[in-house]
Amino acid sequence: MESWPPIAALTVFVGVLFCIITERLHLTIAALLGALFLIVINVLTLPEAVDYIARSSATLALFFGVMVMVRAFEPTQIFEYLATQMVIRAKGQGKRLLLSIVGMTTVVCSMLPNATTVMLLAPLMPPMAAELGVNFVPLLILMVFVANSAGLLTLVGDPATFIVGDAINISFVDYLKNLSFGGAIAVAAIVVMLPVLFPAIWNKQLNNLSQLPHPKVNHPRMLILGGVIVALVLIFFVIGETLPVPLSPATVALTGAALCLLITHQSKIDSIHNILRDVDWSTLIFFMSVFVLIGGLEKTGVLSAASDFLSLMLGRNIALGTLLLMLFVGILSSVVPNIPLVVAMVPMLKEYVVNVGLATSDILDPAFSGTLPVLVLPLFYAMMYGATLGGNGTLVGASANIVAAGIAEQHGKEISFHVFLQYGLPMAALQLLVVGLYVQFRFL
Repeated sequence: MESWPPIAALTVFVGVLFCIITERLHLTIAALLGALFLIVINVLTLPEAVDYIARSSATLALFFGVMVMVRAFEPTQIFEYLATQMVIRAKGQGKRLLLSIVGMTTVVCSMLPNATTVMLLAPLMPPMAAELGVNFVPLLILMVFVANSAGLLTLVGDPATFIVGDAINISFVDYLKNLSFGGAIAVAAIVVMLPVLFPAIWNKQLNNLSQLPHPKVNHPRMLILGGVIVALVLIFFVIGETLPVPLSPATVALTGAALCLLITHQSKIDSIHNILRDVDWSTLIFFMSVFVLIGGLEKTGVLSAASDFLSLMLGRNIALGTLLLMLFVGILSSVVPNIPLVVAMVPMLKEYVVNVGLATSDILDPAFSGTLPVLVLPLFYAMMYGATLGGNGTLVGASANIVAAGIAEQHGKEISFHVFLQYGLPMAALQLLVVGLYVQFRFL
């Protein structure tokens, strides 16, 4: 009887993935039912499930805060105005517009987490696509690819990268020296694939730009005040945790959201009810449910068993282990959201290097503040790259993907698992290949 909880946790997890991949159920419904089933059959208690959600509360709070801020700006029509300006500056050429999306997203994502970047920039895509006369879904997917890839440019660009970097105590500067070039290679791979994956948009040409709509910005005072709030939020995202009283990105985002609600309510341009109603609750519930599913695998020892299998398969061969781990994590990250995946895999990988005698057991302490042996660092680098780039493979592979899908639904279109897969599979395969070669020559 003692063996049934791991089997149940793994079966439920695989069942949820099956429902999502085959699109038998909406991904939020599938994940929520799976999480609740683990509680009903007592694999997890309700307090334990809530605790697993609480461990990732900072991620959820960050998403919620940015969602509220973006929604608060809708009455100003600033997104429609900026979208028109981008089409005009691209001279109506699809190829220029695609390249401008790559450049804009890369710059923003080098400073902000990728899902946050998608939440801030995604509202530009539907009006931009409408003016160019194309479907906005491919533009959203492109933005996701760039956001996930550019997240590798800095330590804070992707939550998964930050989680791994924090676990090995790598500094911001050391990350730039050793790992940022891999992110640049990943972004370059996207540029190469633009005419291949997006030929209809790449070859699109508007000959008469005068026929474009010219939306006017409404409520300029609200926009100015909101712009100041957003600027302060972005600044404190960068410096908040270095202050004498540290401010986490989640705290900063929630504060920005509260201030945006305040000025929206006081100016009477929209109601609090409307703004909160339009928050993408589906995406937030999906993430909470996935954290519970991963918690079930952790509590029942499935992840620990995977660590033992890793030790048996790889032994002490770091070179082989690095490449296989990058491939394995890349494939796994394409079907498991990368944030909970790396949260679960970091202790598993640390346990592996201890088991094979490549590090001492003190690295297993959550409060460990030293440095890991240089010999084992490529394993953790491979996990960073694999988790982030593998997330481009499928709809559920990264938080930014799920956020983009939620935004598409809010604008009347669905990004299905199979549609995303048509774009994501070749992109992730190419990126894992070229960055894998970089890891091989740079670190091994």
